[in-house]
Amino acid sequence: DATFAMVPIPGGKFKMGSPEAEEGREDNEGPPFEVEVAPFWMGKYEITWAEYRQYMALYGIFKEFESRGERKVTPENEIDAITAPTELYDPSFTFEHGEDPQLPAVTMTQYSARQYTKWMSAITGQFYRLPSEAEWEYACRAGTQTAYHFGDDADQLGDYAWYYENSDSKSHKVGEKKPNPWGLYDMHGNVAEWTIDQVLEDGYQQFAGKTVKAADALVWPKTLTPRAIRGGNWDDDAEECRSAARLGSEERDWKTEDPNLPLSPWWFTSDPTRGIGFRIIRPLAEPASRDAKERYWAIDDDDTRDGVDNRMSEGRGGRGLVGPDLPEAIKNLKARR
Repeated sequence: DATFAMVPIPGGKFKMGSPEAEEGREDNEGPPFEVEVAPFWMGKYEITWAEYRQYMALYGIFKEFESRGERKVTPENEIDAITAPTELYDPSFTFEHGEDPQLPAVTMTQYSARQYTKWMSAITGQFYRLPSEAEWEYACRAGTQTAYHFGDDADQLGDYAWYYENSDSKSHKVGEKKPNPWGLYDMHGNVAEWTIDQVLEDGYQQFAGKTVKAADALVWPKTLTPRAIRGGNWDDDAEECRSAARLGSEERDWKTEDPNLPLSPWWFTSDPTRGIGFRIIRPLAEPASRDAKERYWAIDDDDTRDGVDNRMSEGRGGRGLVGPDLPEAIKNLKARR
């Protein structure tokens, strides 16, 4: 019953990063360089609880399939399997700001967000994934090169974003503020959003003076942290919500209340993660191979791999096959209860 809308983003070129004179600018936002971006669709809104709860529900569903000996994951079909997030250790933390279906979903890890996009791809037959940093910034700017997609005047931010000055210290329903010129809502503020990329200490130094395609500008992660989160959130100052602003992810600091060992691969337990969510994209031209698609969805670091393997070996994780037949299989499962 959950629905979502995608907005077409035209291809083009833009200058990624921020000039040294931009107020609030951090060193890792430069040097600016030119990026050529291919067309794609992007989520009109951040992923909401109405959508994310459908994925969360798979934990119990996968467990039930497993107990019945149905839809078994084997070495031959495991490429079509995903993990589902375990139940929240402390729901009062994640849902302190409410559980309205139109609030943006928060506190998920990047790995969990990537598994969500694999599930969406499998049941719809379309290819969905997280955006790269270049794609995210290009879509946020919407043809502009100012600090915000509406200009440089931070005093106007309240018309477009929920942030520290106007949020009442909480997230808000998606789409309540004005959109950017390409029809995307909450690109500044409300919740910050996961991208694929690793954040490097020297920023964009490796791209200085070059024009590169967005696919080549993507810095594929090699370590669990830091990974790039964009857009700022309801608890951030205006400067942290700029189009070029970057937040690098943490791990232990964002899971200080997690009693699990290893720490949960799917959930964070500590702020600022109540201000971190995501939105999805669908590229116009899909990757040519399944392996190329899988790279956007799969585990890419040893820490997460060890955490997931540990959960599965102890029977604490949910894992199951996904495909276009899954929704019907779930209906049949519920009918037999």
